[in-house]
Amino acid sequence: MRVLIIGAGTGGLCLAHGLKKAGVDVAVFERDRTPRSMLIGYRVGISPDGSKALHSCLPPEVFAEFVRTTARPPKHIVMRTEKYRELLTGDIGTNADDSRSEKSVSRIAMRTALLGGLDDVVRFDKTFRHYSQNDDGTVTAYFDDGTSATGDVLVGADGAQSKVRRLRLPHAAVVDTGITSIAGKLPLTEENAKLLPPLADGGITLVFGPRGEFVIIHVMRFDGTGVEDDYIMWGYAAAHERFPDLKGMSRAELKQVVLNLTPRFHPDLRRLFALATPETVFQIKVRTSERPRPWEPGNVTMIGDAVHLMTPGRGIGANTALRDAELLSRKLAEAHRGKDVVQAIGEYEREMVEYGFRAVEASREMMDGTGLAHKPVIGRVVAAFSRTFLRVTNVVPPLKRRMMAEDAAERDHVSSGHEVVRAG
Repeated sequence: MRVLIIGAGTGGLCLAHGLKKAGVDVAVFERDRTPRSMLIGYRVGISPDGSKALHSCLPPEVFAEFVRTTARPPKHIVMRTEKYRELLTGDIGTNADDSRSEKSVSRIAMRTALLGGLDDVVRFDKTFRHYSQNDDGTVTAYFDDGTSATGDVLVGADGAQSKVRRLRLPHAAVVDTGITSIAGKLPLTEENAKLLPPLADGGITLVFGPRGEFVIIHVMRFDGTGVEDDYIMWGYAAAHERFPDLKGMSRAELKQVVLNLTPRFHPDLRRLFALATPETVFQIKVRTSERPRPWEPGNVTMIGDAVHLMTPGRGIGANTALRDAELLSRKLAEAHRGKDVVQAIGEYEREMVEYGFRAVEASREMMDGTGLAHKPVIGRVVAAFSRTFLRVTNVVPPLKRRMMAEDAAERDHVSSGHEVVRAG
């Protein structure tokens, strides 16, 4: 069996390792010219389930290198108002077993680690154009440079704007959530650390504004591993209507937009916005997949954002892609040993659609620009109610334990759902 994978992102590389480990001939085709080009977003949160998938697919030495390149894992999650006032603080469960633990990862460091052992598999500067089904049951992928490759299976791991999805499932819709996000990062210096809210260093901080807007803050410490310099990352998100026309704006202008939209936020938070290194600032309009109508399986399939694009609201997109990769690698390994290929892919797709689109729907609930929280008047009422609920939960231990357990279940596949965004 020969498997062609379009895209060398998190899911595509994990799948390649799983297939190679099973003795399957695999080739990965990536449009980026180099391993470090075209990656935007900074932190990827790997859940216990994501760690499990990586541990299953990667050879031991590659998994060990991946673990070495991770930053300190978050120990708690803290929710605050835009004035840095505490709403809720909860502990994130820790696990000493690297194969089942939470991890914070730099996107570039993660790709570098996952490329280990795949020099003979990954081909860069290969932009996919289309594919054709052949009379002998194989499939051929064609690229912009005039070359092609033929295999028994084609897997689209080509992200949010997947060409494979558009060809394989032209009816599968990707829709606008009504949310725009601007993100940036700055060095983690002693002075910059003083601007962070309490407990931000060592945890995940979520800041909620009065009209549905929110900010996420991550502190990435690599403990002198040499993987990357320590940094602070922030992301600001709000309904499209809050933003001016961003088309053609420079990165410095995008940063200024965030400052203009947050005049009443805590001055230290606004200083973090202002200190972001301009070349790290980027903006996206957050989109998400809609559950497509059922389709008949074939020898072309998809994983990750290529099939179930989700908002970063739950932080489970990368982990769902890893779950896809582990499941599909197992099913294709069974086909390699004699099971019918289309049957194996059909089994994968039936399971993937159920857990994948449950994750899509859960993530959409967290980032929906049409929700009441984003309305001019009622939004403040909703925000006040939400803040009261969180404060009450914070002081009632059974409620807090339940909320944290539900959050952990969402991030692991206990509830069948699993960034920071791939450039489109």
